[in-house]
Amino acid sequence: MTTPHRMPKTPVRPERTPDAPQAQQLSLLLDADDTPAALQHQTPAAITPVVVCSGSGDSLWPLSRRSQPEPFVRVSGTPSLIEQTLERLAQFGPPARSVLCVVPDEHRFMALEALKTAGVAGRLLLEPQARGSAAAMALAALSSPPDALLLVCPAHLHLPDSSTFVHDVQRGVAAARSGAIVCLGLPAGAGGPVAGPGDTRGYLETGAPRTDGSLQVTRFVPQPSASKARRLQQQSGVFAHLGLYLASADTLVQALAQHAPDILRACQAAMAAAGRGTVPAGEHAVYFVRPHARHYLDCRAQSFEQAVVHDHKDLALVPLEGRWTEVAHWGAVAALTKADAGGNSVLGQGHTLHTRHTFVHAPHRPVLALGTQDLIIVDTADAVLVAHRDQAPRLADAVAELENTGHRLGTTATTHKTGQPWGWRHSVHQGERHVVQRLGIKPGASTPLQKHHHRAEHWIVVKGIAQITCGERTLLLSENQSTWIPAGEPYRLHNPGRLELELLEVQSGHYLGADDVVSLPESPALPPAAAEPDSAPAGFGNGLAPLREAPPTDHGFSSPSMTALRSAQR
Repeated sequence: MTTPHRMPKTPVRPERTPDAPQAQQLSLLLDADDTPAALQHQTPAAITPVVVCSGSGDSLWPLSRRSQPEPFVRVSGTPSLIEQTLERLAQFGPPARSVLCVVPDEHRFMALEALKTAGVAGRLLLEPQARGSAAAMALAALSSPPDALLLVCPAHLHLPDSSTFVHDVQRGVAAARSGAIVCLGLPAGAGGPVAGPGDTRGYLETGAPRTDGSLQVTRFVPQPSASKARRLQQQSGVFAHLGLYLASADTLVQALAQHAPDILRACQAAMAAAGRGTVPAGEHAVYFVRPHARHYLDCRAQSFEQAVVHDHKDLALVPLEGRWTEVAHWGAVAALTKADAGGNSVLGQGHTLHTRHTFVHAPHRPVLALGTQDLIIVDTADAVLVAHRDQAPRLADAVAELENTGHRLGTTATTHKTGQPWGWRHSVHQGERHVVQRLGIKPGASTPLQKHHHRAEHWIVVKGIAQITCGERTLLLSENQSTWIPAGEPYRLHNPGRLELELLEVQSGHYLGADDVVSLPESPALPPAAAEPDSAPAGFGNGLAPLREAPPTDHGFSSPSMTALRSAQR
């Protein structure tokens, strides 16, 4: 008979390496004249913002895909949701301006680019595979000092009034310091869409005020039916749950130990064996942590609401006073877009005639909506969505259902720019015997040295200067010049200039599979390559390169971790 494992009364936190930097903190500085009276005599608390970058890629389909989930989508050129979230947190003020992002490892380059674009210093916690918000918050808590106050903010919330948001967060500091998990919510009948089909929000019922100035949460109602949600929205003391939390790191660890000890144990083991390093991002150096894949995959997938909030007793609520929108589907995007007198909103090259309450997203070509009402129309290069507004929250379920029944909806397609360690790629067209795509190479960067057995590569330089190694030859091409790489010939592409290099690539051959890539050892005579990512494209474009071990470059940020991930899944 085996002895069951027992959780210690005080959870064991993983030891930190001596040179690992302490969690950087963000001071939320308020102007005294704008601060609520209850806070006039308090010192603004140092808070570490935690951005959870999750998403299936189905909610804003066809613009979002699994290779570019919702937080990283740009709607008609506007900043992505994660960039807006980072910029909002950066507006909280000096001195640190540092944010902790929890993001799946496969999306790390997009997260790094978002930090760079937003001009925010930050840290990245790279999940080997998404395991839900409970595990994400466990990682954030375990990587922070026990007394650090963590502000957990999903990347899909649109909160335009930053100053009001700062005030609201400060009102929850006292409750968070007392050991409560503070939820920031909105009166259920205010702001956001009215409950309808597919509404996935939860609601928090509150009771008497607490001595710390917050409200005591008496019950959490997860994802009620549409009729029950409407009743809740008409009651006083009921608040829409947004997934915004303020709590100390130790409070989160203790709550997980009480309600989800298995999740905590798996995360503790993963963090104890985690890899750490730094990678440059513009003016800042980003510190990253990669939890151990095998241990992390032992963690079950569950949301923090299901794992902790549903049963936790010490829950407090601080009402949000500013405006907000949960950008969880196209209906929310339409609501944020300026509308005409008929309630129609258009982005890009869309046109409406004799229509009412119709949203058109058409960034690439003209799209006409004629005589329509209450429709959402989203046009992309390879797919089109036409949906009734009321059904927009059900899109993710519909896409998943169709995919599961064998329908090909292009959820894994890469018709957008995807980040790579050497730059980016953008798939333009894919046929039976050819693939066309655009490539961008950062100044000084190089692609890995490799070759293909069954296809050739054809390149046209659109912008910049390209240094191309093809077998024993090295040639320099400028704009409007071209070359080709025969099948079986080793090659590498390098940007020796100070500006970005852009090329048009055509892959041709009878077999274009991802496994037709042979990675070659580096030659000292060649310019060093940027480290190959786990999801490096074959021919740095089409599909995925074979997963393999590689020397740790960029302190391990770009070195393959998916090999370990696959072995852990076996």
